[in-house]
Amino acid sequence: MLFAEPDYPHVVLSFEYRGFRLELDQSSEDGVPMYAVWATYATGCAVAVPGVVSRSEAIYKARRWVDRRLSSPGKGGTGR
Repeated sequence: MLFAEPDYPHVVLSFEYRGFRLELDQSSEDGVPMYAVWATYATGCAVAVPGVVSRSEAIYKARRWVDRRLSSPGKGGTGR
């Protein structure tokens, strides 16, 4: 299947947090800014936050996502 208008990530902020590289992606849905956060770590990457309307909420939720992964050994964390 081909997409007429593919959606490429628009990373507006990236930073390291507890061994994870978090990248904040900004897009727009019907004129409303939307944010998602990708988390990259030693063994892969994941969407930590699929979509929220606030940049600060996206960062907060991404940090919580990392904290949960590191507190639960064997659930996708780096094991540190």
